[in-house]
Amino acid sequence: MNDLSGRDLHKFRLWHMEEHDINKMSLRHQMCSLRVFLKWAASIEAVPPNLYDKVMVPTLSPGQRQRDDMLEADAAEAVLEHLWKFHFASREHAIIALLWETGIRLGAANSIDLSDVNVDDGYIRLVHRPEEGTTLKNGKSGERPVAITDELAEVLRAFVEHDRADEVDDYGREPLFTSCYGRLSRTGIRRAVYKTTAPCFRDAPCPGCEDDSDTPCPESVSPHAIRRGSITHFLTEDVPTEVVSDRMNVSRDVLEQHYDRRSEEVKLEQRRGYLENI
Repeated sequence: MNDLSGRDLHKFRLWHMEEHDINKMSLRHQMCSLRVFLKWAASIEAVPPNLYDKVMVPTLSPGQRQRDDMLEADAAEAVLEHLWKFHFASREHAIIALLWETGIRLGAANSIDLSDVNVDDGYIRLVHRPEEGTTLKNGKSGERPVAITDELAEVLRAFVEHDRADEVDDYGREPLFTSCYGRLSRTGIRRAVYKTTAPCFRDAPCPGCEDDSDTPCPESVSPHAIRRGSITHFLTEDVPTEVVSDRMNVSRDVLEQHYDRRSEEVKLEQRRGYLENI
């Protein structure tokens, strides 16, 4: 703490932006929290008095308070169809199919062990295990069983039998998604998503793509965009908001403010359908 400088704060901000699946609003919350902490640290002389002023907090316009990047349902269908035909039960196929159907967060996907997957009964159990290196965003309250379809169960069963690397993590657990080092990292999952959601991956037109494996294709999307698309798709298919809220572990207020991307016209027609049945 005594050696902390403005340069360190700037490096932390850049690292947070580059290494994490974080939007501008989330970054603002993180930087504001850091600023409050440094102000407290200055009060006990742990850091220079004005160090907190050096924290760069992003400013947001009203329109930026909601992020619009989302994997549309038709794009998700195209990605999954390509994976089913040409990369069936690959690690990438299993990741994309899981994220789209369940709408779970990146950290939740990273936390899943083989023992959490029950393909015979059609569900995956999400468990918060901070003492063993994997966490859920909402902690113990985020623990829940998530139902899966027979189709996803088939993909996961085939992936585990034929493509999954038989590795354990640093705690002796058997992760669902592995690399040669053990549990596949969140960054590894994110890279798989960027790779497979790029139109060029399925030989579709890809404007602005630099064909550089180290640079994400500008047309690809993040895991969080898949989650937003999945939630919107469930709502568009008339799945009740309460069911989506429970399944995706997100409050109704947050769901409506940050995840629901249905147009007003779609909402209107859905309401009309209910009224016609009265």
